[in-house]
Amino acid sequence: MNRKQSRRQFLAVAAAGAGIAASGQIGNAQERRRSPVPARRGAGRSPLFELGMASYTLRKFDLDQTLEMTKRVGLKNIALKDFHLPMNSTPEQIRTIAEKTKAAGLNLYGCGVVYMKDEAEVNRAFEYAKAGGMKVIIGVPSPELLPLVDRKVKEYDMIVAIHNHGPGDKVYPLPETIYEKVKDLDKRIGICMDIGHTQRMGIDPASDARRFADRLLDVHIKDVSASTAAGNTVEIGRGVIRIPQFLRTLLQIEYAGKVSFEYEKDADDPLAGLAESVGYVKGVLAALA
Repeated sequence: MNRKQSRRQFLAVAAAGAGIAASGQIGNAQERRRSPVPARRGAGRSPLFELGMASYTLRKFDLDQTLEMTKRVGLKNIALKDFHLPMNSTPEQIRTIAEKTKAAGLNLYGCGVVYMKDEAEVNRAFEYAKAGGMKVIIGVPSPELLPLVDRKVKEYDMIVAIHNHGPGDKVYPLPETIYEKVKDLDKRIGICMDIGHTQRMGIDPASDARRFADRLLDVHIKDVSASTAAGNTVEIGRGVIRIPQFLRTLLQIEYAGKVSFEYEKDADDPLAGLAESVGYVKGVLAALA
């Protein structure tokens, strides 16, 4: 089957199964799983993970529009970037936005990407997440601050998923870079794998998901036009990332965190491409199940 045929097949499945839930909700954590993200045993090959939105996708839109567009494409989880929840908000302002998100029918599971360059910024990030009832900080802490982050995740019982940014990132370009820095720390500190940036480094995201499964705590899903620094975000299924293989790997390693769409193309009018991307992923998951 060629790539175009495969894509048409998956899009057909997505159209037929638009109402299919993207995740399993049943069961208990497996003892053999090492990740701190709670694993839930679903029937058959149902995903243990849930789909979500990285609100950077909708950075040109206000909070109300962002919540509405997230719902329109059928997603129920969201991680807010500071465009939509400013880092300098008061605890009362953060709680108000968290309540608005909940009232819209969405789960505010996390925030980010949050940059932490000094101790004050680490402390602020944890207080910010706590005020919003968020469990995951998708962040970029400076490496010298990791001992402090290690203490904070124990104190706050939160997850810190460090985001890789690919070519040009001198600190955390790859999931492997993150893994080497956090492997001896609390298991609530791990990787937010941006599969687009991973592919732009010439690395297969599925391979790295398997290699670093015990520290894979969050995923930013997208597709890119090339496996080089010049690769740009495209609609999922139109690029070079082997999305079915990546999703199959997440099923096989029993990944149980969030898989959030970070669609960076068409910032002024992203809805059509975002909806196509969500539909494609849901179609793939339906086919795999």
